[in-house]
Amino acid sequence: MHPYRSMTCADLRKEHVGQTVRLAGWVHRIRDHGGVLFIDLRDHYGTTQVLADSDSPVFKDIEKLRSEWCIRIDGEVKARDESLVNSKLPTGEIEVYARDMEVLGASEELPLIVFGDQEYPEETRLRYRYLDLRRAVMQKNMTLRSDVVSSIRRRMWDQSFREYQTPIITASSPEGARDFLVPSRLHPGKFYALPQAPQQFKQLIMVSGFDKYFQIAPCFRDEDPRADRSPTDFYQLDMEMSFVTQEDVFAAIQPVVQGVFEEFGEGAKVDDVWPQISYADAALWYGTDKPDLRNPIRMERVSEHFAGSGFAIFAKILEQDGTEIRAIPAPGGGSRKFCDRMNAFAQKEGLPGMGYIFWRDGGEGLEAAGPLAKNIGPERTEAIRQQLGLEKGDAAFFLGGRPEEFERVAGKARTTIGDELGLTDQNRFAFAWIVDFPMYEKDEETGRVDFSHNPFSMPQGGMEALEGDPLKVLGYQYDLACNGYELISGAIRNHRPEIMFKAFKLAGYGEDEVRKRFGGMVNAFRFGAPPHGGCAAGIDRIVMLLAGEDNIREVIMFPMNQRAEDLMMGAPSEPAGEQLRELSLRVLPRE
Repeated sequence: MHPYRSMTCADLRKEHVGQTVRLAGWVHRIRDHGGVLFIDLRDHYGTTQVLADSDSPVFKDIEKLRSEWCIRIDGEVKARDESLVNSKLPTGEIEVYARDMEVLGASEELPLIVFGDQEYPEETRLRYRYLDLRRAVMQKNMTLRSDVVSSIRRRMWDQSFREYQTPIITASSPEGARDFLVPSRLHPGKFYALPQAPQQFKQLIMVSGFDKYFQIAPCFRDEDPRADRSPTDFYQLDMEMSFVTQEDVFAAIQPVVQGVFEEFGEGAKVDDVWPQISYADAALWYGTDKPDLRNPIRMERVSEHFAGSGFAIFAKILEQDGTEIRAIPAPGGGSRKFCDRMNAFAQKEGLPGMGYIFWRDGGEGLEAAGPLAKNIGPERTEAIRQQLGLEKGDAAFFLGGRPEEFERVAGKARTTIGDELGLTDQNRFAFAWIVDFPMYEKDEETGRVDFSHNPFSMPQGGMEALEGDPLKVLGYQYDLACNGYELISGAIRNHRPEIMFKAFKLAGYGEDEVRKRFGGMVNAFRFGAPPHGGCAAGIDRIVMLLAGEDNIREVIMFPMNQRAEDLMMGAPSEPAGEQLRELSLRVLPRE
């Protein structure tokens, strides 16, 4: 017999009754039923009930066991009494009568309990992550992650993509976040960088004549943490294709992502029609470029109904350039109590409030109620109702000003309204391509124009588009949104050196600087670069959505905390003096 186990703790069934088996695992919990001890023995695969009574030769040893001791058990498989069968366990029809036992690894008192659903501070969970990972939900999440990655690889291979690996140590490259720098011992004073993404390398793979590339790529970015973003590193499905249009990329990646969600979505509806929404429309309708389409609410401009109206606040706002009034329809939200609650929500978000109108039975027909309705009159309120398609018992909320100043709150309000009124379908994965991103944006304080998205994207219209106002230039850039999260970002690449130099010039980068920063790629494009494009899908976010988690750290094996610290391994740490001398470095005290 194998020195540790002949079967796993998930294998035994009624047909094994009478057999002698060897199991190994952790003591999940112990129950003492007056001279009879029951142990739930757990391994990665499942749980088996082990029992020992006073006749068992190892009864005294089993009495000494405590939770999370790692043990080996030899015993005889017995059928449980009919009344004691546990239908919730695959092994629930049997139990193992202990004949022999060996302690493989004793455990000290636990800093967190593995059994049950007790809540612990994140600091405790991350410091003792190896214990936290023993919990059933974490075992399930990490297994899901592994299975999702395996499925992605299989689906990419099925579409004739091949996996190639790109360097982990490379040159610094602006990708929208700070680099992690690595000092060079052989070249004092010079630094490598950990790649924020394999962006340049995958484009060079296309120049090299490999038609379809992918990899499950680690990416490193020194970012501020969020619930849906790691502050140090993450993994993405990275892909690139030659001789393709934007639509070709969409057609290649949709069956991969859709198939994964259908395979692991546990019966939730997975949309198979993915609409394409322009960045401008997404901002207008949803207040965000990663809309949650499970929520049917779509915001609309209603400025014309308030211009010159009796509601002085909105009327004066509209006298200023670049301002507008938007409405958030709220089907079923037509009560003063709900409207007051949403007004309080807006105040918590830093706004003076949100105007509202709700419609109720007025005896002879619909009656518009609320402060706004009284100020703008029945004709304007009726025009608003008809534009928004609202009925009795519905409401609408209003925000005004410069869109960039209120869009974020409007988007959050739309989400809150959809959730509170039960309009959002919680059992669905809804996807949308966000397209036509602006290539450039202006810093309001400095007036400087810079890239708003990926700097390597092809501008729509090519060189001609770059001759006019840069703020009107759109790029062949696209994101995939799902349930309020960005899952994919990509672009058709700028493979023409002359267009690239012009595009960077508009953002303040001269040709010499472009050659210095991106010399490898610029030089390669001189030798017959094919049109190409691709995208990258966030593995961590995909698994987070499939696992039903709200925090990305729940699906990462060993994540950092909110301050980008590894509490378990003690990183970041201070280097030894000898290490610094080898690297010709000196650490200056922070002022």
